[in-house]
Amino acid sequence: MTTPLTWLYAPGDRPHVVAKALAAGADVVVVDLEDAVAPHRKAYARDATAELLTERHPVPVHVRVNALDGPLAAADLKAVAALPGLSGLRLPKVTGPQQITAIAERTAPADGGAPALFALLESALGIEHAHAIATAHPSLRGIALGEADLRADLGVREDAGLDWSRSRVIVAARAAHLPSPPQSVHPDIRDLEGLAASCAHGRTLGFLGRAAIHPRQLPIIERAYLPTPAEIEKAETIVKAATTEQGAQALPDGSFIDAAVVAMAQRTLLLAHRT
Repeated sequence: MTTPLTWLYAPGDRPHVVAKALAAGADVVVVDLEDAVAPHRKAYARDATAELLTERHPVPVHVRVNALDGPLAAADLKAVAALPGLSGLRLPKVTGPQQITAIAERTAPADGGAPALFALLESALGIEHAHAIATAHPSLRGIALGEADLRADLGVREDAGLDWSRSRVIVAARAAHLPSPPQSVHPDIRDLEGLAASCAHGRTLGFLGRAAIHPRQLPIIERAYLPTPAEIEKAETIVKAATTEQGAQALPDGSFIDAAVVAMAQRTLLLAHRT
């Protein structure tokens, strides 16, 4: 599929909002059964989401189930894991690899193959176990941060206090040969300038794309993470030079290229064409 840059969350107990999310232009829609749904609406959210997933949709649909150590996750998994419209399960508050293994075994159909799993690390313990979680099972296709819970767990007041945890998760993902993680949500849907600045910072750390909670955030995220015209031109120059002369070399502007630089340029061009 096209390299995803935007994951739009929608509350599972509001089918009309989910329908709007599916038409909003996000690369992935995440139907939330956890934080966005009040306790007395959990069963309705589960049933409505199961009905939605009885058919496939043009946009990949993921479901964030309730906390794995709570009483609702088992019912969530039973209701949605085998439905044809499900593209992925997002597992909140993962703290160790055994949780991933257990979910993969529980959701695997008899004829083999399990739904794509995505782990959300939202605690100090989850961050400590990041690489073990990332390599827990072949069904795990990505990891990401849940920064609101992590911030509370660490007692972090300033945003920069999360940068070490962010880098830890990015390194763990890449070391496990998983895609670079997307950023956690920017909670203020009116603060588009702050969102853009935060995305720019996240890009420098190595994130790729971002979760969103409102459609108006989508173009900001996509613009921040797509290569700029200057970056595309530079990447094209590097790739062209590499195809005409093998090995390390210097470009006319004085910059030095080798295999690693060429690989980064190729990645930039793939992202520019969203393949």
